[in-house]
Amino acid sequence: MNTAPASSATALKYVGFWERVVASVIDSLLLVCITLPLMLLIYGWAYIDRSNFQVTGAYYLVQWVFPILAIIAFWLYRQATPGKMALAARIVDAKTGNNPTTKQCVIRYIGYYLAVLPLGLGFFWIGWDAKKQGWHDKLAGTVVVKPTYNSNNLAHFTQNP
Repeated sequence: MNTAPASSATALKYVGFWERVVASVIDSLLLVCITLPLMLLIYGWAYIDRSNFQVTGAYYLVQWVFPILAIIAFWLYRQATPGKMALAARIVDAKTGNNPTTKQCVIRYIGYYLAVLPLGLGFFWIGWDAKKQGWHDKLAGTVVVKPTYNSNNLAHFTQNP
């Protein structure tokens, strides 16, 4: 089993492709549950059927700016989005195991766009990489880890692995 950089008091493993897909689906559903009602409030049913729908600044704020800021804020303050939290996973610096910096979080988010460009290869890379890093993780110098469990089924996890 692969273990991430950590102090001797922690036992962590890298989070693989399928667990991260589940986390991403959870996050996407939560974002839709927040943004869709806002868009309906602003544009009414024209947003759904696209009749007389005109893109305004509100569209960009709700559909682009809010998700970017929310995701980066979760990474900074919780080291995970709600989807990763549901799986007890979190993002850490690949070298130190500490919380990611603001710079790492911004680079990681930008890296999402680069990872998806070649038919999503940068995300599929998680399945082949020894540290389970996608291209966005490699660019930012981060890994996604979660606690392992001992024979008593107790998690080994500290605040700063």
